[in-house]
Amino acid sequence: MRKLMIAVFAFAATSAFAQQDYSKIEIKVQKVAGTVYMLTGAGGNIGVSSGDDGIVIVDDQFAPLAPKIREALHGITAKPIKFILNTHYHGDHTGGNAIFGKDAPIIAHENVRTRLAAGSKNIGGSTPPAPKDALPVITFNDRATIHVNGEDVRAVHFPHGHTDGDSIIFFTQSNVVHMGDDFFNGMYPFVDTDNGGSVKGMLAAIDKVLSTMPDDAKVIPGHGPLSDKAGLRAFAEVLRGTSKAVAEALAAGKTLDQMKADKILAPWDSWGKGFIKTDAWLATLVSEAKK
Repeated sequence: MRKLMIAVFAFAATSAFAQQDYSKIEIKVQKVAGTVYMLTGAGGNIGVSSGDDGIVIVDDQFAPLAPKIREALHGITAKPIKFILNTHYHGDHTGGNAIFGKDAPIIAHENVRTRLAAGSKNIGGSTPPAPKDALPVITFNDRATIHVNGEDVRAVHFPHGHTDGDSIIFFTQSNVVHMGDDFFNGMYPFVDTDNGGSVKGMLAAIDKVLSTMPDDAKVIPGHGPLSDKAGLRAFAEVLRGTSKAVAEALAAGKTLDQMKADKILAPWDSWGKGFIKTDAWLATLVSEAKK
């Protein structure tokens, strides 16, 4: 029953992306700091570094949006795309790979290439293998750095968070961090437990980043509006607080249905208004706590 319930929520979220009328999607450009911009549209937020050397993009949403993304980039600079970074393998972050990969090399953690090449399954359904043109051509195990636009763009692998192939991207001179889907700003996250993700790993990644991040850094989330260190810390406290509430309920002998009936996550009710609803997040926490 639990798996069925989560699958319904995840399938609904996936279907919502897949069934969008992309002709109605607007790609919005927001200056973040230094060389960095954020593009929003449908799917994961795109990070952009623009300068004399060209463009680095972090994630590329969906293939039908590529012309609009390219137009938005041209509004920033006439320089070409030099590098593409993928924060993880999910299609709302890599759907444009096959198109933009013709312009520049795609760089990602080894597990991103592995999952894209093999196809994947999770509680939202199955994804077939990606075409060759969509695969990262440069992969790394721990970290990689691109030296471009007077910027050290560092991709650092944080294992077992949103997935097992997550990279968090640091624009070190601009003082900006792109968290990928290890940060859902203002909403409960989707944790891909079928592909190496875990709530504990996500929280560990966030805590590590918070411990080293300057207080005035800007933070690009995978989903949701542009944020900062305080916003990332607030998200971490939601993960920590909801996990604690579930642990205490389990220690008291309560079942998942009893927790739902008792509304144990009511203090965080506003976070359940995204595409992962409160009951789905509760089920994720209960499942992980029982492992």
